[in-house]
Order: sequence, then structure tokens, then C-alpha cells
Amino acid sequence: MVSIARDASGPQPGAAHAGAPPAVPDFQIVPRAGLVLGGVVLVALVVAVAVNQVWPLIFMHVVFGSAWTIIDLFVGLIIGPILGTLSIPARIEFTTRFMPKMVVLMPAVVTATLVAGWQLSTKLGTNLTTYHHHGWVVASMIVVGVMGIVALGLLEPANIAVLIELKKPRPNPTVIERLMKRFVYSAGITGLLQIATFVIMTRLAS
Repeated sequence: MVSIARDASGPQPGAAHAGAPPAVPDFQIVPRAGLVLGGVVLVALVVAVAVNQVWPLIFMHVVFGSAWTIIDLFVGLIIGPILGTLSIPARIEFTTRFMPKMVVLMPAVVTATLVAGWQLSTKLGTNLTTYHHHGWVVASMIVVGVMGIVALGLLEPANIAVLIELKKPRPNPTVIERLMKRFVYSAGITGLLQIATFVIMTRLAS
């Protein structure tokens, strides 16, 4: 496989010639603008929990739960196959633009979904054993728990590891490829598990 050389100052002479390593553009592993947006989400979550009213909790849980589902399905089923067909320079440029955003976005989305969902369930009493559909609620919690573990325990570390590797003077393309596969597969798995939550939630709603 073609080796990858990091270059923050632009293409080197001869980079266009065959066999020259593609340059890695400079990038931030954790974008500062993303930290601001993530902070806004977490502040909104704290406010919703502190207010302890049904509507804000439903809003946070539904909006960020939907965002989590859409992102997982899009990355796992659409971005992944497309990324595999791109040239190495195109993969590198896409990765350095897309992955830093995911470093901040996914923890905020997952945290907002889980915390708002638990708080809502507590307020409505659906997490009590006396609730007549308690079994469905427990199934939902198990599925969401697995998704949270995959998202924060596999997907997010793989994301950060890819970016750290790309920051090295001589990134290892084999390591990057393996980590990218883990990232895409993790997103696809959580996307499929999200479909299971749709089945459970619609069953509860009906």
C-alpha cells in the first residue's frame, strides 16, 4: 500500500508524480468550534433535567436519539461503502475533515439521548416494575446500553486513534485502514440496533 506522509505546508515538489506519498493536510483532532456546540448541547441537557418537565425531556430524547440513528445509519451504510472506493488521497482528505467533527458530536449526542431518556422514563414511571409494559422498557434499555457501549467504547476511540495516527510524521496506512473499518462497522452495528429501538418504541406507543 502507498505510504502516507504528513505535510502541513502543502504539496511537496514531485507529489504529483506516481509513487509520491499523498500529503495529509493539517487539522485539529478536537475542533474548537465543535467544543462550543457540544457545550451548548450539554448545557441544554442540564437545563432540561433541572426543569424536570415532560416536554423538554421528550424534545432532547427524540431529537438527539433521531440524530444518533441517522448518523449511525448514514456512516455505516452510505459513507462506509463510498469511502472504500475512494483513492487514498481522497480518503485522507475526507477523514481529516469528517472525523474531527465526530469526535465532539457523538459523545454529545449519545449523552443527551441516554440522560434525557432515563430522566423521562423516571418522570413517567415507565422504568418501574409496576409499569404494565416493563418488559419492553427493559429490552429497550438493554439495546440502548449496548449501543452506548459500542459508540463510546469502540467507535469514539477508533475515531480518535485514526486522527492521532494521521498526525504522526509517517502515518501507518495499515493501522488507519484497520481503525477506519472498526469505526464504520461500529456505526453500522449501532445503526441496526437503532432499528430495534424503533420496533420497541413504536410497540410501547401503540
